[in-house]
Amino acid sequence: MKDMDTLELEGMEFLACHGCLEHEKKSENLFVVDFRADLDMSRAAVSDSLGDTLDYGKIYGIVAEVMKGGHCDLLERLAGKIADKISETFPCLENFSVRVSKQRPPVGGTAAWSRVTIRRGKK
Repeated sequence: MKDMDTLELEGMEFLACHGCLEHEKKSENLFVVDFRADLDMSRAAVSDSLGDTLDYGKIYGIVAEVMKGGHCDLLERLAGKIADKISETFPCLENFSVRVSKQRPPVGGTAAWSRVTIRRGKK
C-alpha cells in the first residue's frame, strides 16, 4: 500500500453571482472554496521539486475559472463543475474533495453559510 498524504488549499474567496433567486443572479455574494487531496508526496518531500507534487496554483486557477465562468443555480452544480475540471486536468489524482460555501444564503432566517462537499475517488 502506498503512502497517502494530504494537500489542502483552503479559503479561496470569490465574489460571484450564483444562486436560484433572481437577486442572486445579479448581486455578488461571497463564496469560499476549499480543496483537499490525498496523494503520495514522498517524492516531493525528498526532491523539493514542484514536478513531483500537485501544483496548487493550477488548482486555484481551475477554481477561479469555474467560479467566474458562468452562473450556476445550485452549489452542488458549482462544486461538481470544479471537481470535474480538476479530474480532467489531473487524471492521476485519485482522491480529493471540493467544498463550496456561500455566505448568508437566502433561507428566510439567519444562517452564516450554506455548504456542499463533492468527493471524487478512484477505486
